Amino acid sequence: MSKLPDINKDFSQWYNEVVYQAELVDESPVRGCMVIRPYGYQIWENIKNIVDKRIKETGHQNAAFPLLIPESFLKREAQHVEGFAPELAVVTIAGGKTLEEPLVIRPTSETIIHYMFARWLHSWRDLPLKINQWCNIVRWEMRTRPFLRTTEFFWQEGHTAHETEQESRDEAYMMLQEYTDFAQNYLAIPVIAGRKSEAEKFPGADLTLTFEALMQDGKALQMGTSHMISQSFAKAFNMTFQDRQGNQAYPYLTSWGVTTRLIGALVMTHGDQKGLILPPAIAPIQVVIVPILKKGIDPQALYDAAQALADSLANIRVHIDRDDTKTPGAKFYSWELKGVPVRIEIGPRDLEQQQAMVVDRLGLGKEAVSCTRIGAYIDELLARIRKELFDRAYAKRESMRYHSAHLEDFGPRLREHNGLYQTGWCRSPECEIKLKEYQAATRCLLEEKHFEICFACQKPSISDVLVAKAY
Repeated sequence: MSKLPDINKDFSQWYNEVVYQAELVDESPVRGCMVIRPYGYQIWENIKNIVDKRIKETGHQNAAFPLLIPESFLKREAQHVEGFAPELAVVTIAGGKTLEEPLVIRPTSETIIHYMFARWLHSWRDLPLKINQWCNIVRWEMRTRPFLRTTEFFWQEGHTAHETEQESRDEAYMMLQEYTDFAQNYLAIPVIAGRKSEAEKFPGADLTLTFEALMQDGKALQMGTSHMISQSFAKAFNMTFQDRQGNQAYPYLTSWGVTTRLIGALVMTHGDQKGLILPPAIAPIQVVIVPILKKGIDPQALYDAAQALADSLANIRVHIDRDDTKTPGAKFYSWELKGVPVRIEIGPRDLEQQQAMVVDRLGLGKEAVSCTRIGAYIDELLARIRKELFDRAYAKRESMRYHSAHLEDFGPRLREHNGLYQTGWCRSPECEIKLKEYQAATRCLLEEKHFEICFACQKPSISDVLVAKAY
């Protein structure tokens, strides 16, 4: 493993080196695709398990839908196909023959799921339909980076149908809240939630909600979205039901999802010059125990003590490093690179004194802890690490968050130094497009209103908006 690039001077290269050296991913022979290695996939599985539990607790059921979608399905909703057309991968030959109708590798599953909803839905008694799918999808990206933007990635996509518009709106906002709670309480990433502009919303949606985070380099990352699709797809797929009055009606639809991009967010939000720093809730290894072997000392006694320590740490993911080919220093470097929250060192002297040295990944301290109380100590330390991670990330974000009224003032600073800018906006597309001159875009609309005029045209502002460069 080579030395990491300077995180403050070349953040992009630092990120690339971390995800490869920490063995989260490896290169694929297919451009833009990534191989997620076991350590990286364990992170995704931990994320998936927590999110899946929350999805089921809110009344949704998991299902699985086909990878291949008839091309005609995407064409049924004009905005949808127009929005995804440049990213589509299309199968035209199968079984050695040209297909009568090309098949699209799913870029998202609204169309195939809504086709099935139309088959399943008959009466208002069948509503709400609340389905979730865990799967991989393909969007043919031109510029790719592991986890952040890849041709193929993994995600969950929720799709629901409701009797009333208000129910669908409540669903979209409920899932946005579930996502923001997860990001802040489990990933320790502070986020800002709000609406996307008309230009930035999901193709075919009436309303797109987003939760955004600011990375250490001052660029924004869209962490996930929740869409109120309303009735456009229902009409496109002739999805009707008999309402309570006996009339035929169209249901109101939603969709929402988070992806393996969350792993990239973790790396960029919490990482440092040593590599990853993982929040305890999703770390594959929460505690690594490193026996400090000495010449002339029987290693078995240390291994036995390490195992006893591991056994005492109930409900904690523990790994004992038994590799006798590496020095303790090399082991420390490797586990710090991988972001393990806590390291326990135990050597011959510790064995005599019935203690172990506990070191946290954040650098909060190194302390000798009695083996009899190490369980409670580790529990408290893991909780402290989560809080400290969130507080550090919040402080970092706020140090790069600015309030500014005029694009001519903040635009040049944004172009040169990045950052998150709150300003006023009249909501006109003409003003929004001016942000492109500074490689920036609107991230989300805010409910609050601090600015009375638009950042570009000086006309009255409808609401505040967050502006930033983005991944």
